[in-house]
Amino acid sequence: MKLTSVRASSADDLSQGVRLPRYVAGPLVQVMRRLLMATAVMAAAVVIVYTDRHGYKDNVAGGPVGFVDSLYYVTVSLSTTGYGDIVPVTTTARLLTTFLITPLRVLFLIILVGTTLEVLTERTREQLREAYWRKHMRDHTVIVGFGTKGRSAAETLMSAGLTQDRIVVVDPNPAVVEQAGADGYAGVIGDATRSSVLVRAMADRAKQVVISTQRDDTAVLVALTVRQLSKKVRIVASVREAENVPLLRQSGADAVITSASAVGRMLGLSMVSPSSGTVLEDLVQHSQGLSLRERPVTKGEAGKSPREVEDDLVVSVIRGHRLLGFDNPEAATLQLTDRLVVIHRVSPEEKKAMAVARKERGSGSWRIPGR
Repeated sequence: MKLTSVRASSADDLSQGVRLPRYVAGPLVQVMRRLLMATAVMAAAVVIVYTDRHGYKDNVAGGPVGFVDSLYYVTVSLSTTGYGDIVPVTTTARLLTTFLITPLRVLFLIILVGTTLEVLTERTREQLREAYWRKHMRDHTVIVGFGTKGRSAAETLMSAGLTQDRIVVVDPNPAVVEQAGADGYAGVIGDATRSSVLVRAMADRAKQVVISTQRDDTAVLVALTVRQLSKKVRIVASVREAENVPLLRQSGADAVITSASAVGRMLGLSMVSPSSGTVLEDLVQHSQGLSLRERPVTKGEAGKSPREVEDDLVVSVIRGHRLLGFDNPEAATLQLTDRLVVIHRVSPEEKKAMAVARKERGSGSWRIPGR
């Protein structure tokens, strides 16, 4: 196989760091939010002035200062420096004006010009977020290529318990990374065959890397680059052609999935045995009906045979670093330190909980780890 990789230098220039997802409210929501904040500031100032209304004097109309006078004084004081028609005359009123009304005036002006300040501070805030992210991100999962396969892998990982903030997406297409950010994933724009791009995704400190690129030669180069950065990270890659599986394994991949042949086998099985094809499709759709999962042996199951396990159908037994079939004589008696690969029927409660979690993730649901 000829190894050719398109260098996405232009994409690298678009992002020198990580695209961290964030929630951006619409213009109308932002305006209404600022109006509510400004109204709250004015209301607080009116309460302060009206509570100490006896300490203020109306130089124009004379007489006591009422609620309308307090509202007028606050409106003028917050928006301007005042006209001098209503002034504080007692020491308490002057102290309130100095230490409460003046800070509220500053806060009011900040709210009014908040859009400008937000633009000025946006870059600094993003730099601080990225610095915090880089400091705390480790033992995460990097998904290279966020097409159909990459998204399915992410959904499967999250349905198995991995939180969304532990997934980083790498893709050369800026639109794909932007959409991933809108869905709540952190993302990096660039060619994953370059070590600098993978370093931005913290692949050298990742626990596992999923390679789901469109081309087999690109997958080989990505696997080589990842393995060069880290000798411990687990690499799972997908290829289209079975002839490229040995090359992926030589490049450092721990597991290789042949997508084309797997789909072909499912098609053939569905033709030969439609019922078997339905069961296999149910297994592939994680957490939708039948689910293939790995779990530890419980105390009640220790000492039993795999066939005596209730609720789940045991397929294999993991003992140490060995994978034993359920019919292997060595796996006839389960040990407490074993792990089981089982076929599990997803309960309605589990489906409901997963549906709720999927809705909660939504747009901009990413949170900085540790906060």
